[in-house]
Amino acid sequence: MMVQTDPIKFLLVDDLADNLVALTALLKRDGLDLHTARSGEEALELMLVHDYALALLDVQMPGMDGFELAEFMRSNERSRHIPIIFVTAGSTDVTKRFRGYEAGAVDFIQKPIEADVLRSKANVFFDLYDQRRQIIAQRDELALLSQALQAADKQKNRFLAVLAHELRNPIAALNAGLNLLARRETSDAVRHIGGAMGRSLKHMARLVDDLLDIARIDQGKISLKAERLNLQDVATFAVETIQPAIDEAGHSLHLDLAPQPIMVVADHARVTQIIGNLIGNAAKYTPKGGEIRVTLREEGSSAILEVADNGIGIPRDQQSRIFGIFEQVDLGGGIKQDGLGVGLALVKQLVELHGGSIALKHSAPGEGSTFEVKLPIDAKPVGKPE
Repeated sequence: MMVQTDPIKFLLVDDLADNLVALTALLKRDGLDLHTARSGEEALELMLVHDYALALLDVQMPGMDGFELAEFMRSNERSRHIPIIFVTAGSTDVTKRFRGYEAGAVDFIQKPIEADVLRSKANVFFDLYDQRRQIIAQRDELALLSQALQAADKQKNRFLAVLAHELRNPIAALNAGLNLLARRETSDAVRHIGGAMGRSLKHMARLVDDLLDIARIDQGKISLKAERLNLQDVATFAVETIQPAIDEAGHSLHLDLAPQPIMVVADHARVTQIIGNLIGNAAKYTPKGGEIRVTLREEGSSAILEVADNGIGIPRDQQSRIFGIFEQVDLGGGIKQDGLGVGLALVKQLVELHGGSIALKHSAPGEGSTFEVKLPIDAKPVGKPE
């Protein structure tokens, strides 16, 4: 962070030149620029072009005295916030002190001036002004950084959208080619290779679709086809779509759906995507032959969906990162992660588009994970309807 090096300015106002010389000698220090004025009019002119951290005003001056100058300062937007210390040679009665504080004084100093007292009080305002200046500089720098981050985020979204669109065409062409080859009589080895390639292309297509969805949501372009749905029916359909991945991993999938219909106003395809992604995520991070449980119930005005597994779990120090885009936790043990780390980020954004919330209810290494989704019952989603 750049630290501002311009000197801090004090204004000293007294009609006697000797007093100004003495004040200047007492207050002189590194980083402080002392300006002097021998009348109230001269002081006001200086305040029009300079910012001061403190003004020391002599009370008894010919023409405009210190009290009148302070009143002028308080009536001007540029100078009204300058702290004022009055310097007086006479005995200051209560009435004059009251007038001084009413005019904006923070303190009175009697002549003859005690040097240590004056320096101590002046240093307080020097430090306060310097701290305020640093805070303002930090605020401005943070504002610039925020603007830069927003611009970078928009650029990222544009890049993701373009990348995803560009990838869809070659993936579609490769899929078409594989389908043509599959119709021909080929050896078992070729069929095995073709099957592996088909699964990889299907996985790539899903990642591209996730990237497109992330970009659309961030740009506010995703549309929800809101309709009244039976959440049990949607959950059953989502399980059917993800069942091949469950079977391939040898997992046991248990459904515990509330017997009474739970009705929500939502997008069927997107809720299917939410449930399918959570089950798929559980399947991916659960060793073969594991257990996955999907629970659906009603609590108050919310539908509660839980997806639990007995997989590898997530370390506590990494749990706060799991819903960030492109975030992948360190699983340890040489476990390799495929994908880009957009699945849970996408699920979170889709849930929030429906006016709901998602949380990691429980997770620990070796104990598996439980994700909880809350969706409002019979309430219109907050996302842009189609």
